[in-house]
Amino acid sequence: QLQLVESGGGLVQPGGSLRLSCTASGFPLDYYAIGWFRQAPGKAREGISCISSSDGSTYYVDSVKGRFTISRDNAKNTVYLQMNSLKPEDTAVYYCAVKGVYSDYPEYACDGDGMDYWGKGTLVTVSS
Repeated sequence: QLQLVESGGGLVQPGGSLRLSCTASGFPLDYYAIGWFRQAPGKAREGISCISSSDGSTYYVDSVKGRFTISRDNAKNTVYLQMNSLKPEDTAVYYCAVKGVYSDYPEYACDGDGMDYWGKGTLVTVSS
C-alpha cells in the first residue's frame, strides 16, 4: 500500500522544539520532492518547507525561516522537519506530501498543486 505517515506531533510550550517525521511505504522517496504543509483552524493550507529530490536544495516560507529545518534520509525513506523556537501561531495539523514533477525545484512542491501522495497529518499544538 502506498502511503505517507507523519509522526512526532504533540503539545509543546512556546519556545520549545519538536521533530516531525514522514515515512513512506510502498514507494521510494528518492525521485520525489517532499514538502511539509500545515493547516491551522480556519486558515488555508500552506506549504512551509520543501526539499528537492536531487541536490537537497530547500525552500522555506518566511514565517519559519531560521526556526525550521527540513532534511531527508532516503535510506530510511523518511523526511524530517526539525522545528525550534515554536510559537503559538505554529499550531496546526502538519502534513507531508510528495511531488514527482519538477522534483528538482522545492518551491514548486511547496505550492501544493499536483502532489502525488499526502499523509493524513499530525497535530502540533504550541501552548503554555
